[in-house]
Order: sequence, then C-alpha cells, then structure tokens
Amino acid sequence: MAGAPIEALERIPLFTDLNKRELKQVARLFKERRFAVGETVVQEGSGGAAFFVIDSGRAAVSIKGRSARTLGPGDYFGEIALIDEGPRMATITASTEVVCFGLTHWDFGPLIEANGTIGWKLLQSMAKMLRAEREEYSPPTTSA
Repeated sequence: MAGAPIEALERIPLFTDLNKRELKQVARLFKERRFAVGETVVQEGSGGAAFFVIDSGRAAVSIKGRSARTLGPGDYFGEIALIDEGPRMATITASTEVVCFGLTHWDFGPLIEANGTIGWKLLQSMAKMLRAEREEYSPPTTSA
C-alpha cells in the first residue's frame, strides 16, 4: 500500500476520531521522505506546509536554538502547518537517518474540501487538543 501505515495514524490525536475508511483516505496521501544524519527536516520560522510522522530514526527538536526533545518512531510534527501553512515553531534535525511519511497542505486540502465529515472530525480533534493544551497551562484559580 502506498502512503502511511494506518496503524501509525490511529495513534495521532488529530486522526483518532476518523473511522478506518476515512483513515485509509488520509493515509494514501502521505509520501515517504528520507533525511540523512544532520539534515534539517523543517526550519523554525520557515513557512510550513507539511505534516510528518516518523517511521524510523531519531530527530532532534530545537526551539530558538535550544534543545527541546528528541523524536522517534511514531512521533509526529507539523499538524498545525498542515492546516494553516504558518511559520514553523521549531527546527527538526535528523540525529540518525530518518524515514518518515509526509503529507502536504496542497494534497490534504482537496480531500477536506471534498469530504466535510473528515473536515468536521479534524476540526473537533483540533478543538480538543487546544482545550487540553489550555487546561494544562492554565494557572489555578484562587477564591477570594
């Protein structure tokens, strides 16, 4: 099968509400990408238009020049860029040879435009992710 493994996509919060048929539609759009050791996968501040799922290898994440974390198989990045094409929020550099699956905005957009059900489910997933993020970083309230 061309595209990304469905099992990998099922573990990604953005896609958890999609059924198997919908996941297959999305999975077919992914293309395999390979990055050599030291190669920049995405550059902080540059325009983003793709979402990536790591199949094998390790990649370093840095934000404003500071090491943030390491990504490995099953990890993903770029889900926001997939939708808004905004600037990248981090630099991702291959620490080992990295094999990943990439999905571009221009391949993804027509699927969403043609399938409102998938679009609605993704919108709901993004809202859940935003809510969880805000709850995680909201300061506790105190009563007077």
